Amino acid sequence: MSDQTQPQIYLITPHDFDIETFPAQLNSVLAAHDVACVRVALSTRDEARIIKCADAVREICHQHDVAVVIESHVLMVERLGLDGVHFKDGGRLVRKIRKELGDDAIIGAFCGPSRHDGMNACEGGADYVSFGPLSGSSLGDGTLAERDVFEWWSEMIEVPVVAEGGLTLDIVRDLAPITDFFAFGDEIWETPDPAHTLAEFIAAMS
Repeated sequence: MSDQTQPQIYLITPHDFDIETFPAQLNSVLAAHDVACVRVALSTRDEARIIKCADAVREICHQHDVAVVIESHVLMVERLGLDGVHFKDGGRLVRKIRKELGDDAIIGAFCGPSRHDGMNACEGGADYVSFGPLSGSSLGDGTLAERDVFEWWSEMIEVPVVAEGGLTLDIVRDLAPITDFFAFGDEIWETPDPAHTLAEFIAAMS
């Protein structure tokens, strides 16, 4: 883990959002808080919609000097002027895509609760790995990423680690000393005032 005083903020877009309203909502959050990266994480397979939404997110993020990665869609990175790609399935594609996108692209990998997958992603050239979910998940087999994964990683591995999925104020307080980033998605977007909610999470890190 780096020597920063507290973890950095990483935002994940909703899996579906209103192109007319979400960019303004995102802008208000980025104007209020220091955010390192935003992930476009749409569930649709509609290429035209992905392009339109990613363009809108990129425009807002780059106005605030915030990096933008897209989930899974490698071919969209250079086409849309994005900063990189995030894989949902561990590190199996990282080495190949690193060669294709070059050293400057951001490549991240979600590794569930698995140290082994995290190590594979690092060896392939990932810029960060994320572990999760941390609570309340019915995804996959329901296995949660335990605190000791982050504790071990922060002691042994230099590649930054991200905590994501099911974040609560208590979890943020607990993991703040041993993670480099917190990735907030539905935790803030499903609340009436995302910027205010994010402020509460940031306060919990201190």
